[in-house]
Amino acid sequence: MTVLNPVEGRRVLVLGVGIAGTSAAEVTRELGGIAVTVDANGAADHRDVSEVDLSTFDVVMASPGFAPHSDAVRACEAAGLEIWSEMEFAWRVRRPGIPWVMVTGTNGKTTTTQMVGAIARAGGLDVRVCGNMGIPVIHAAREESDLVAVEIASLQLHFAHTISPHAAVCLNADDDHTDWHGSLEAYRADKAKVYQHVQVACVYPAADALVESMVAEAEVVEGARAVGITLGSPAPSQLGLVEGLLVDRAFHPDRHRQAAELGEVDDLAHLVAGDVPPYLVTNALAAAALCRAVGVAPEAVRDGLRSFRLDHHRTAWVRDLDGVAYVDDSKATNAHAVQAAFGGRADRSVVWIAGGLAKGQEFSALVEDVAGRVRAAVLIGVDQEPLATALATHASDIPVVSVPPGEDVMQRAVAAARGLAEPGDTVLLSPACASMDQFRSYADRGEAFTRAVEAMDREE
Repeated sequence: MTVLNPVEGRRVLVLGVGIAGTSAAEVTRELGGIAVTVDANGAADHRDVSEVDLSTFDVVMASPGFAPHSDAVRACEAAGLEIWSEMEFAWRVRRPGIPWVMVTGTNGKTTTTQMVGAIARAGGLDVRVCGNMGIPVIHAAREESDLVAVEIASLQLHFAHTISPHAAVCLNADDDHTDWHGSLEAYRADKAKVYQHVQVACVYPAADALVESMVAEAEVVEGARAVGITLGSPAPSQLGLVEGLLVDRAFHPDRHRQAAELGEVDDLAHLVAGDVPPYLVTNALAAAALCRAVGVAPEAVRDGLRSFRLDHHRTAWVRDLDGVAYVDDSKATNAHAVQAAFGGRADRSVVWIAGGLAKGQEFSALVEDVAGRVRAAVLIGVDQEPLATALATHASDIPVVSVPPGEDVMQRAVAAARGLAEPGDTVLLSPACASMDQFRSYADRGEAFTRAVEAMDREE
């Protein structure tokens, strides 16, 4: 197999023993390098970074669990070592000649990346969908394929230097992971790196001035251009909507006078109950733009969207019980994702289960936005104070139940929510926070919710 080999004969220090670290160590050894793996807690071979001689290494691969301000990263920087993220490592060892498209954003990354996969497959491409789902990106980058579609988080962009995708999109850049980055400005600066070195198309939401400025300031390959997506009628170099049709005026050869029809909003109707929410249409347009940038035919967009299915734990209906719907949106780990989940819901119709690791977020704007649709809130999580304070300040009329931590926390939270809900309501698990305070992952949290809901008996 022909791959680039930047690690042969080199000593690579791998920070982290999770999926990213394990993949990097395996590939380093396969390619003739020496990998030494350490962990923040000394879990790998009982070492942490203080127990190795940094002067003996050539490069560092830092897993997302190591923030820029962590002692390990600072020590590596002080030793003059170049630091690569998981994505940078994958790019360095990739199989040459295969285009990459990249998706980032505070919310919608997974859905959009998976839509890229569905559209590309409908267009006859052998695509690898990777990032925070599917196969590890380091392994995906080395396989024979026609396209690599990468979901990339800000944590993986911070130590990215040379990645040059065919096309990339930042869907949004709201407050998230500020504890890792150190500030909202640093978080947004790392998000903006998704557009660096783009070869064909920088895709962006045309109504978002912040993301548009990221595109304007990006250093791209000569000839790359900005491609906007809009929920209105598109101008030239945009994709948008015309009377319920998804249309392309960016990649059509006569885009100044004509548009290519890509599909219909109704092609997404099977994904949700009721009207298709705007965020799903935006995701579809972004995925379509990325696929069109690598030459996928217009009709493949329609066929791909019709075959697409949402990821688990994203506004997933679990059960109707006594006139109340129970919905698992455990994947909503930030405020922007919660706002999307609340879209279109009626006033005072939601019993909201929220809480977890806040990641430095401030929730006043979120609570102000959704308060009118909340009947009551049930708070879980080790640190409930940020959400509790926002609710007390901006929605003091809403009943709030605090569920203390414990092994049966989700069972108790669901029972409390059931007692607060009325027929016609939705009990919505949409935490706005990370899960690792009490669960292994957002999936584990969603599965706990599903088990608790399915275990309930109907009222006599």
